[in-house]
Amino acid sequence: MKKVSELSTLCGIDACAIIYSPYDPQPEVWPSPLGVQRVLSKFRKMPELEQSKKMVNQESFLRQRIQKAKDQLTKQRKDNREKEMTQLMFQYLSADQVMHNISMVDLNDMAWLIDQYLKDINRRVEMLSRNSQGQGQGQTQMVAATMVANGVPKIEENGQGSHGQHALDMNMDVMQKQHFFMNLMNNGGGDQAAPMGNVNPPNGFWPNPFFR
Repeated sequence: MKKVSELSTLCGIDACAIIYSPYDPQPEVWPSPLGVQRVLSKFRKMPELEQSKKMVNQESFLRQRIQKAKDQLTKQRKDNREKEMTQLMFQYLSADQVMHNISMVDLNDMAWLIDQYLKDINRRVEMLSRNSQGQGQGQTQMVAATMVANGVPKIEENGQGSHGQHALDMNMDVMQKQHFFMNLMNNGGGDQAAPMGNVNPPNGFWPNPFFR
């Protein structure tokens, strides 16, 4: 009775309660018999589809709670798996170890994770390159305008300013990291290097889903 009263007060809704007891032939009602009749009458006037829209009994309520718990468990397992593979990946990279006793499932998941990291790195480098090019062009135009205003002849730009060189260095660094990752996944950390053009490994790891 207290819970129904709190629900009605806090949410500002019409509510009633009818509680049957196996030891009492008369049910307990809240807020009153007249109040119960008023709420039920209002409920019956609603369309049938609206009445059953969020209606649950004890069984359906428990099913909803179980399904929600299962979804939370699946999400937590996915997060744990991703953290596990991330830790394993950086462990191999920092120690420069050979991948011994690693299962095909772990290798497949790690390949997917590395691919996601590389995509994120490429997006960041591309964004930085665009910003650097925009800043370089703006500075070049400003310098050229100042030189013309001061009577200095305009010189030809070769497009290789400090910003452009910085973006080129970052691109080369990313290509080297990609090459290292490809060698790591294709050869199990061995000495034989894979060609840099071999982006997709021969075992077909990349297209497979990360979590099952």
